[in-house]
Amino acid sequence: MRLSPLLLTALTLALLPETTFAQSVRSNIAYVDNGHTRHVLDIHHSADPGANKPVVFWIHGGGWQGGDKSDVQAKPDWFASQGFVFVSTNYRLLPEVDMETLTRDVAKALGWVHKNIRQYGGNPDRILVGGHSAGAQLAALLCSDQRYAETEGVSLKHLIGCIPVDGDTYDIPAIIETAETRRRVHQQPQPKFGHREKFGNTPEKHADFSAVTHIKAGKNIPPFLILYVANHPDNSAQAARLASCLKDASVPVSLFAGKDTDHVKLNNLLGTPSDTATAALDTFLTPLLTP
Repeated sequence: MRLSPLLLTALTLALLPETTFAQSVRSNIAYVDNGHTRHVLDIHHSADPGANKPVVFWIHGGGWQGGDKSDVQAKPDWFASQGFVFVSTNYRLLPEVDMETLTRDVAKALGWVHKNIRQYGGNPDRILVGGHSAGAQLAALLCSDQRYAETEGVSLKHLIGCIPVDGDTYDIPAIIETAETRRRVHQQPQPKFGHREKFGNTPEKHADFSAVTHIKAGKNIPPFLILYVANHPDNSAQAARLASCLKDASVPVSLFAGKDTDHVKLNNLLGTPSDTATAALDTFLTPLLTP
């Protein structure tokens, strides 16, 4: 019997393994009742309740003054291929709120995910936290200063890993001194709303918003993969500083220095074919996903 071309195509597709992931996004889910318009998150590739998949909790960048949860590019599809539910959150921004309020917004979103993600097929006890730029600072802080997560009912034990991507503020006093010295010696004016002002304008607050301040042994801090642009001296120095503190506290940490890339491309290409940072991420995830 000779099959029609249409039937033959259908049979061939039915026999192929599932290698692609249909777009599935639950958008603008409120994580605060009657909250701000930015108290919303998106859940990508949500599965049936009971699927019990690990979860990615992603924090966008934008200098704490801009950005949006939609800035995820290929990451949801790639993480879906690895068996994850992917969550991307918004939060209120500077200068409408201060840095502590902003950080607590992100923690509230994490708390909502922990309480509710089972109904979307996620495992609340296996959350991977990541973020780019400003989101990298927030991710590293949430994974090292347990006060924010614990206020929302989340223990560091519920976090399986942290992926900060090209941040420059893991040690805020250091970046303030570096940036202001560079401007001073070149006789350039200091910014009116730089890191010094964004993080509260006191040495105590600058230290308190720095992940390196809170890294200590025995706190259940999850493993870190720190991605950064190799030829950016400030971000490279900050990545090395964060890694050094994690190693001293016996926290597993891997570093990836992106070459022939920049601050935007390193994030945007994450999850795309032949991307070297994605290969490093794949290697990092393997032991975390092993039962």
